[in-house]
Amino acid sequence: MAISTTRWDSSEYLETDEDIKLYLEACLEEAGDDPSFIVHALGVIARAKNMSQLARDTGLTREGLYKALSEGGNPSFATVAKVAKALGFKLSIDLAA
Repeated sequence: MAISTTRWDSSEYLETDEDIKLYLEACLEEAGDDPSFIVHALGVIARAKNMSQLARDTGLTREGLYKALSEGGNPSFATVAKVAKALGFKLSIDLAA
């Protein structure tokens, strides 16, 4: 008997702002020195929230956002900052413990 699987999509489970906050915090902790991990996490959150609305809020195209936030995407910091702000996040820096 063959096992049937489906691709896991975290965006389907991010239903509340608290879910999203906890997901991003976990991703930030897990990412270490890998900025692409954070970009991927923002892409997952963007899909959960509504990519079309995010495009309108950032002034970027939907296709451009998908490309920038996809695996292998390499968005500028300006794009990451626009996306984070449009998703309701505030970027900040703290001293490492």
